[in-house]
Amino acid sequence: KTRLARCLAEALPGAAFVGLDRTPGGGAAGPALEALVARSLAWLLEDGATASEALRALLEALEAEGPRTLVVDLVEQGLDEATQLALAAFLRRRAGEGPALFLMTRSSAILDLEALGPDEAVLFCPANHGPPFLVPPVPGARGYEAVASCLAAPAVRARTEGVVALRLPAEA
Repeated sequence: KTRLARCLAEALPGAAFVGLDRTPGGGAAGPALEALVARSLAWLLEDGATASEALRALLEALEAEGPRTLVVDLVEQGLDEATQLALAAFLRRRAGEGPALFLMTRSSAILDLEALGPDEAVLFCPANHGPPFLVPPVPGARGYEAVASCLAAPAVRARTEGVVALRLPAEA
């Protein structure tokens, strides 16, 4: 996913990549951006989100002027389930405002396949490193079940965060 995200950001004119190393700027970006972030944060908190540095850093990237397109790697990184649900609703409500968004996610709170709107699309990046492809949000469509099986609730993802699978060499 990260490799695809970086390639998208490089290939799309006016795009910016937002990686996993997000940290809030602490007001360094200026009062106009801080006002936009504060407004968005207030809306999200009212909708059930939890204030955090991860959320503030993400909002700074989303509200910054400049990029016509943002490619965000694991948009849910560092956000609890309530915040992810509020963020998904927030982004849907402001569809068409701000930059176009490519969001990489494994979260069923962020990507609700049943709630996709006409201006949303799912690009599936198979685990076998096959070429990514568009998946229609229709049960039974090519790739739909594969996408659904890759998504998990935030609590499940939190249990496996940082887990790395290793294959040990066979003993002779």
